[in-house]
Amino acid sequence: MQPARFAYDLTHCAIGRAHDLIGEKWTLLIVREAFYGVRRFDDFARALGCGRGVLSDRLKTLTRAQVLERRDYVRRGQRPRAEYHLTEKGRDLFPALTALSQWSERWDPPPEGPVALITERGAGRPVEAILTSDPYAQRLTLQDIEISPGPGARRVE
Repeated sequence: MQPARFAYDLTHCAIGRAHDLIGEKWTLLIVREAFYGVRRFDDFARALGCGRGVLSDRLKTLTRAQVLERRDYVRRGQRPRAEYHLTEKGRDLFPALTALSQWSERWDPPPEGPVALITERGAGRPVEAILTSDPYAQRLTLQDIEISPGPGARRVE
């Protein structure tokens, strides 16, 4: 790869714009938990251990950006509460998060193994984030995969 010879205006750089939305630690981890199936505020708080104010702010940011959709639910005898569901825009982040996860597993693997295993549903084959120029390459959706605890996963009570 050749060094850049010119300076470019990167005001509208896609990586910079994505970072502005999801580059903050808690935001990215909220999206991760949403992929794992977490939907409710208290469950996000328990899974992440972040402050409730920070969590509330990041959920609002992700909702405004249409990465998450807020849906109300009511338990009998209680006030309405919110659940947060990934939108199509949010689900489209999965390959990027998978690539980041696999990069980390390769270059800084945890001693006890991966925390999560991503496999093709039914076939059980490991899923890998790759680049391809083949327009006919089989693309897997979230319905085609399964995320399960890996050997390094620890249960949080």
